[in-house]
Amino acid sequence: MPETEDKVAVYKEAYETWQRHLAALHEFFLEKKRIDPLHLKGVLNREARSKRKYDQARLRLLGIEEDASLFDDGDDKDDE
Repeated sequence: MPETEDKVAVYKEAYETWQRHLAALHEFFLEKKRIDPLHLKGVLNREARSKRKYDQARLRLLGIEEDASLFDDGDDKDDE
């Protein structure tokens, strides 16, 4: 059971983080909050990364095998 509880905690944390980042993105797109381009880039990147972490946590919670290609973020920094 502790492993399942761990998965639940990770899922909840990932969901809450993603929702927080999504709300920041919605402030710009839906509420027309003005932000400078560099800040907007950061908001977009944070939302995308947190959504990816949420998706991974959701699949683990559901017991679905992860396919690494599903979560390829295109970041080739490790290859250098």
